Amino acid sequence: MTEAVKKREWVGRVLSNKMDKTVVVAVERSVIHPVYRKVLRRVTKLKAHDEQNACHIGDQVRMVETRPLSKEKHWRVVEVIQKGRAD
Repeated sequence: MTEAVKKREWVGRVLSNKMDKTVVVAVERSVIHPVYRKVLRRVTKLKAHDEQNACHIGDQVRMVETRPLSKEKHWRVVEVIQKGRAD
């Protein structure tokens, strides 16, 4: 009786694609301050594996957690949800 483990999925915006098969993705989340009850915006920058080098700066991507691929890379790009603006 083995159950498939649900892997975490995050959606974020690509900040950099200068590395080979790696993109830097900013993931935004809102948290409430424990004392002042103000909504704060937190941005986490993650490195994700992009096998086809298909992501460009500004793209919105969906990532899934994976085994460690390098020292800082533990995410894999599953799909490009929305293309960014071409400047």
